[in-house]
Amino acid sequence: MRQNMTATSKYAERAIGRNPDELSIEQRAALAGQFIALEIYTPDVLPLRRIEAIGNSIEECVKMLNRRGLDPHRFEFSRLTRAY
Repeated sequence: MRQNMTATSKYAERAIGRNPDELSIEQRAALAGQFIALEIYTPDVLPLRRIEAIGNSIEECVKMLNRRGLDPHRFEFSRLTRAY
């Protein structure tokens, strides 16, 4: 179990700043079930589709966004699924 958590943490750190559609099958499998935060599109903002936070819950994502100085109200949260 500990090894799985370490692998998930490794992939989570590498996923920050990346487009979720560009994650490999192995990365998606390791991160399946995790929540991610993506910036919300508005007519004033055309955000890049990048993972800005990742965690076991929306609350963890919000904490990560706050630590990074980002406003959680500008993000949508979804759960990553396996590639297939």
